[in-house]
Parts: sequence; C-alpha cells; structure tokens
Amino acid sequence: MERGPAIFAGVVFALFGGGLLLWTAARVRHREPIAHGVSPVASATVASLAAVSALALGTWCFARV
Repeated sequence: MERGPAIFAGVVFALFGGGLLLWTAARVRHREPIAHGVSPVASATVASLAAVSALALGTWCFARV
C-alpha cells in the first residue's frame, strides 16, 4: 500500500472503531437500547464486534505503512 492512502484508511478505521466502541459502552452503561427491536445483548455484541474489527483493520493499515 502507498503511505498516504494507508494512513488515511488507518485513521478512518481507528476513529470509527473507537467512536463506535465508546458509544456502545455509553449506551450499555446507561441501559439504553443500541438498536430498537433487537435483543440488547445481541445488539451490543454485534456493535462491539464491528468496533473491534474496525480497530483491527486500522491497525493493519498502519502496519502496512
């Protein structure tokens, strides 16, 4: 990967993953729904997995620089 696009993609993935993880933790802490009409445990699990996946992709992009 070229440096510029790899850094940009890494920053985007890291910001998205970190933001989603913080938002999910805040919603769970206040016992508010993450997704309406879905099991709270399932929606928290899926959101957390998506956040961790985005953080892992960001780390992978930074490792390619």
